[in-house]
Parts: sequence; structure tokens; C-alpha cells
Amino acid sequence: MEIDHSHLNKEQRLAVMDTDGPLLVLAGAGSGKTTVLTHRIAQIISQGTPPWAVLAITFTNKAANEMKVRLEKLLGADGREVWASTFHSMCVRILRRDIEALGYGRGFTIYDTDDQKRLMKAVLKELGLDDKRFAPGALLSVISKAKDAMRGPESFAASTGGDYFLEQAARCYTLYARRLREANALDFDDLILLTVRLFKEKKEVLEYYQRRFSFILVDEYQDTNMLQYQLVSMLAQKHRNLCVVGDDDQSIYRFRGAVIENILRFEEQYPDTRVIRLEQNYRSTEKILETANAVITHNRERKGKTLWTGKSGGDEVTFFQGYSDNDEARFVADSVMEGIRVGRVFSDFCVLYRMNALSARIENALRISGIPYRVVGGMRFFDRAEVRDMLAYMQVLRNPADDLRLGRIFNVPARDFGQKTQDVCAALAARDRVPMFQILRDAARYPELGRKAEKLKDFAQTLDTLARSLEQMRLTEFYDLLLARTGYKNMLEQSNDIEAQGRLENVMELKNHLAYYEESEPDPSLAGFLDEVALLADIDRLDDEAGAVTLMTIHSAKGLEFPAVFLVGAEENLLPAYRSLADPADIEEERRLCYVAVTRAREKLYITCAKERMQYGQTGSNPISRFVKEMKLVPEAPPAPAPRTVIKKDPPPRAAFSVGAGIQKTGKPSGELMKLDKGEIVIHKAFGRGMVITVAPMGGDALVEIAFDTVGTKRLMLKSAQAFMRKE
Repeated sequence: MEIDHSHLNKEQRLAVMDTDGPLLVLAGAGSGKTTVLTHRIAQIISQGTPPWAVLAITFTNKAANEMKVRLEKLLGADGREVWASTFHSMCVRILRRDIEALGYGRGFTIYDTDDQKRLMKAVLKELGLDDKRFAPGALLSVISKAKDAMRGPESFAASTGGDYFLEQAARCYTLYARRLREANALDFDDLILLTVRLFKEKKEVLEYYQRRFSFILVDEYQDTNMLQYQLVSMLAQKHRNLCVVGDDDQSIYRFRGAVIENILRFEEQYPDTRVIRLEQNYRSTEKILETANAVITHNRERKGKTLWTGKSGGDEVTFFQGYSDNDEARFVADSVMEGIRVGRVFSDFCVLYRMNALSARIENALRISGIPYRVVGGMRFFDRAEVRDMLAYMQVLRNPADDLRLGRIFNVPARDFGQKTQDVCAALAARDRVPMFQILRDAARYPELGRKAEKLKDFAQTLDTLARSLEQMRLTEFYDLLLARTGYKNMLEQSNDIEAQGRLENVMELKNHLAYYEESEPDPSLAGFLDEVALLADIDRLDDEAGAVTLMTIHSAKGLEFPAVFLVGAEENLLPAYRSLADPADIEEERRLCYVAVTRAREKLYITCAKERMQYGQTGSNPISRFVKEMKLVPEAPPAPAPRTVIKKDPPPRAAFSVGAGIQKTGKPSGELMKLDKGEIVIHKAFGRGMVITVAPMGGDALVEIAFDTVGTKRLMLKSAQAFMRKE
């Protein structure tokens, strides 16, 4: 088989064709690294390597799926045989096969962030510690770092050095680990930690995978932590055909444990490494790349490269400094509407910010202007309470030792048990060292349960019957039975709660996810579906075709691109963040974050800030970010002070049903359009009195231009604006 590489540039072809030995590909933003990875894999297979002997590791399911699609186009059926997956998915696959060697059951469940916090709260309660003084999130962060350093509870406890907080964290770590083990459950850190442990303790398992994978490729290598580094190093030890692709200038996950030295010191680990730089950018205009290069060259800890493009010129980067964050937000809304006027669509625009709190003013301005938008990082579909309830039922059926999930559904729907009954069951389980589900099965043996024993036994029998039914039914048929037998569907149908219908729709939407999984998987199983759900990330479900402006943090935007990007809040103490100012290494990471934001833009880049900003209930001021000055962007002279229009913050609109995890569509009310004619006078809740200048029909909506007495001319989408407006 011969693969056509003629469309690749010189450096890309070098990275594709030179397949043997260690290779470091420094791939700048928008330089076609996914194309290089897929063509390199295709080239390896075309030279006679079986596709199942190639391992490609990415950081998101979206990237892994994109790679699979491209490989299938290049290689046909062989493309499906390549092991292309995320680190966590790869480890789940390995552990499902061999975790029994470490004393766990193959049916282990995976605890996500919410599960971990709930378990940590239970640990704190059991230890008599105040969860306000010892925040669950902070403790989990400490434990995560300990696991990354391969330090178990005993090792961690021995290194606290008399620090009171760390001593209590060690107690929590010990009990947290014990509860996970008793539930036959793993958190995300465990997936990689136990795989590394498995390889260290069971040499035959490591040797099996070393023999199997003769070529290994790792994407986004700058984001690997120490455990991931060890995992890759062990797998590549035999053949040494390791290709890592990454960009040290886009290493922005230090707070998650990413170690930039993994990519900076790669050549020290493999002295015969060849280094190829991909510097031709296929995404952004020359003006945007000049801005990006100008800021990142101020970092010292970097390999060094300069992005360039064949697209000369392009729009100048726009810098705007408002008097207030309201002015900044209005500038964003007005710029979006101006873009719509000249032919852009709403989905062309993305607003990026360093922290989620900065989105509130932007959302308000977009909503008032009638601009549809979506916020990435809001509540995911799989995070909704009713969806988590149904997943908890399925997880308990799969793993009856999962006390955490059993606790969630213990009295949902209401079974007249109450918290006291649950606490008694938990205490009996702890005393007898058995899962709580076993207490329910044998409830009649425990006089402590009194008259509740029969109901508890009935509940256990219901779940056991459902587990047996699962073996004989399709997943979607089983799900209908689960809804009926547990009474969950009936609970929602009989509820007088105004939200019940929406919750029922979400519960039924989960059936659609099951159906899609069954259709797309050659060997579908409940375990496989639950693993897939547990490993989902917000960004994997981003709907690129949605007709709305996208709002997200810079961290969430990595790997994405948009025709027009707003980077808001470009101020000292925001970008760079206040907590980074004392450490040069943190400042460099903040600069890389800024670089990532700039390189998301394809055609137009706006950078904005405000002289005054409301934060934590007080108005304060920050200087313009040092990064803006490094970009050599000269602020325009601010306009003369004008009468301030106070925009009262309206209550947030009720979010429509989420079409994808982490995506909320808002600001898009429906209804009949108000009839407006040129010359009519209107009163707007925020902008005051104004006269209609133009009305331009746009599908089922209309773009109206109104000259307001105090704030000037505004362009608004009528369907949304009419909620804030009336005729005089």
C-alpha cells in the first residue's frame, strides 16, 4: 500500500517518513500535527507493521475519534485496528484485562470528580473534620499530587513534617483509599497509577504490551504528568520507536500536574532523538501570528520556534479598553453584531477569558442585544441529578460493592427508608466488613433494622432481578425495564414539580445515548457504556455547528479554533492571574495561556480590558496586562466620558435543554415578532428611549437598528430584544 504524502510540506514529510527510533515533533499551533500523526501511522502500516502493533495516545476523546476517522479514510478497515485512545481509556482497557493481579475485580467502577467529592465529604464526616476548614477539593488535589508521585497513604503520612493540614490530609487519604478499595472503585488518578503499578509488579504484563506495540505515538506531550511519562517510557523501552508530538509554548496545565520538562528534556532521555519543528501555520493570518510570536518570545523556558503563514496581511488585531467591564461587554456585543452585518454567523465568534467569573457581564450584554450564546463548562448533561441517578442504578448493578452509588439511590424514589436507615446499614457494613448491598440482601438477619428489614430485602431483590435481566436483553430494552421496576419514571410522571417534565426528558435522553452506543459498538455492554460516560470531557461534545457565540475559559479552548476571537479581561491580576505574580515559572505559564488564546483566532482577534471592574462585590482597577504591552498593541485613546447607562442584571433565563455535555444554550426566547416600522419610538429596559432606523428581516427573526437618546445606535436581534422593549 502506498500513501500519498504529496500535499504535506517539507517538515511534515520528514516527520512522516522517518519512522524508526525516537522522534520529537515540535508542532506549533495550527501547523497540522493531526495530519502528521495520521500520515505517520499510515506510513508505518504501509511498510508492513500490523495496525494492532501501533499505539496512538491523545488527551481527549474528540482527538482520538478524529484520528480514527482520518485513519480509516487513509487505510480502510486497517485504520480501525490501530489502538488510538486517551491515556485513561487505554489504562481502563489494560486494567479490565489484568487488574485482578493487583487484587481488584475486573468489574471495577470509575469515580468522576463529583463522586470523589461526595466520597471525600463522607470521609471528613467519618473522621470528624469540618469540610469548611478542610475543603474536599483541596484535599483531593493534595491526594492527586501524591498519587502522581506514586506515594501511597503510608508514604505520604510519613512525609508530612509535622504540618497539621498535611497530617489531616494523610488521614483522609488513608480512609479515602480504603473506601475506594472496598467499593472496587478507581478514581482517574488510579487508572494510570495502577497501570504503572501493574507494569512494575507484573513484568509479564509489561512485556506483553511491549511486544505488542512496536510503534508508539503520543500527542500533546507537553501536557503529560510524571505518571504518564513513566507509563510511556516503560511501554517504549523495548523498541524505542517513540514519537512524541507537542508544543512547549502551549503547556498550560501545570496546575493539573503537567510537567513541561517532559518535552524540554526529551532529548536527554533519548540522546539519538531527531527533532523536527513544524512552524508553518495553516490557521491564522499573518497579523495574528505576529502578535502571538511577539508575546511568547518573552518566555525563557522554551525550545524556540517562530510561526509563519503563507496568508499575508489580514485584519489588524483590535485592542479595546473600556471605562468599565460593562463597556467592555457592550463592545463585544456590538462587535458581534457588526460582524453579522457584514456576513458572519454567530458561531464564528468565541469569547475567551482566564476565569469563569468574567463571563457574567458578557452574557448580560449578549442577552440584552438578542445574541444567542452558549457557555462551555456549564452543567454537563451527564452531571444532571436525574441522569446521575439512573447511571448510579446501572453502576450498582454492574458493581454491587459500590456503596457510594448505592447511597445515592437508597431512597430515590422514596422508599420510606430515610437517612437513619441508611446510616444503620452503612454502620453494619463497616462492622461486618462487607458491601452495604450485602446488608440489604440479608436484612432479616439484623435486628437493628427492625421493621425496615423486609423493604430493604425487597429493594435488594429488585436490583438482583434487574441484574439477571440485563444478561438477556438489549441495553435499551433493559433501560425501559429499569425505569419501570425502580419506579423512577413513575415518580417523575406523577410529580407536580414544574421541573419534573424536563427531568423526565433528560432521563429519556439517556436512552438515546444508550441506543447510539449500541449501534456504534461491535460488542456493546453495560460496562463499556459506563466506562465511556465516565471518561467523557466537556470539550468532546462541543457542537461546532451550533448557531451561537461560544463562551469558554482559555483552558477549555485548547485544540479549538474560530474565525473571530475575543480575549477579554487582558489585565494584570487577571491575565496574568494574581496568584502567579510571585513565581517566574507561573508567569511563563500565564504567558503560554495568552499565546494559546491568541492562536485560537483564524481571521480576526480582539483583545479587551477595562479601567474599572466589579469583582467580589467591589469596584477596582487593574493595569493593562504586561502581555498586551509585549504584543506592542497601542490602546486607542478612550472616548470622552459619556452619560453612564446602568444595565440592571436581569435574572438568568431558564436554560433550554442541553444538546451536548457542558453546553447550555441561552438568550434565545421564542414567540411572535413585535411589528416595528422605521421611525417608530421604542423604550428599552436598558438603553432607554430610541427611534427605529431600519428593520431587516432575517429568516424567522429581524435585525433592527435603533438610535437611542443616551447610548447611541444599537443593532439588535428583534426576537430576543423585544423581551426588554415596548413601543412608546
